[in-house]
Amino acid sequence: MEQEKDFIYGVRAVIEAIRSGKEITKILIQKGLEKDLLNELNEEIKGKNYQLQFVPYERLQRATTGNHQGVVAYISPVEYGNLEEVILKCFDEGKDPFILVLDRITDVRNFGGIARSAECFGADAIVIPGKDSVSITPDAIKTSAGALNSIPVCKVDQIADGVDIMQSLGLKVYSCTEKGMLKAEDVDFKVPCAIVLGSEKDGITPKVIKRSNAVFQIPMSGNIASLNVSVAAGIASYEVLRQRS
Repeated sequence: MEQEKDFIYGVRAVIEAIRSGKEITKILIQKGLEKDLLNELNEEIKGKNYQLQFVPYERLQRATTGNHQGVVAYISPVEYGNLEEVILKCFDEGKDPFILVLDRITDVRNFGGIARSAECFGADAIVIPGKDSVSITPDAIKTSAGALNSIPVCKVDQIADGVDIMQSLGLKVYSCTEKGMLKAEDVDFKVPCAIVLGSEKDGITPKVIKRSNAVFQIPMSGNIASLNVSVAAGIASYEVLRQRS
């Protein structure tokens, strides 16, 4: 049985949580849910970027034996930050912001590892999209060794939107991919900047690469074509720290 502090259940309880603005990471909905209940829930979540999963009744029973009515919503244990506010706060404090941007990364262990590296190497925030992405969960916090309790995580509708916000505030946005023409040490990380890392399956979205100020790679000498995204994030973050030191 999962810990009940991490989720709420029941159609009415979930609707009230949505209305009150609680940070919901995902909603499990029973397959074949009664039409009236489904319509009521659909009306409330319309236009919102919640991660929805339609699951068998047995999956909900593993979460709780309470009267879930076919709906369980998971609540984020940490509130998400506002990207623009985080950046402006850095400038107010006399710092050059350094942001890590995760484009549709889905593995919670990678997310936790990236957050741990981000905190260790002085990143000011992590950016994730509202859909098709990991979110802050108790497992992610544990994997991050608690780093997700101290580094702001900001959600944007799409990563391209986040890129626009950062560039409008004076940040250079660099995409890290094995297809980059520049090497990491050739990129100027001493300026206010962000590094984009792509999903485990598809890499960085092409439109994000197109909007980037530069695209760089981490040099390798082995036979495997690419690094694990968490490892790449650690190396890239260290290069930022090295240059700024």
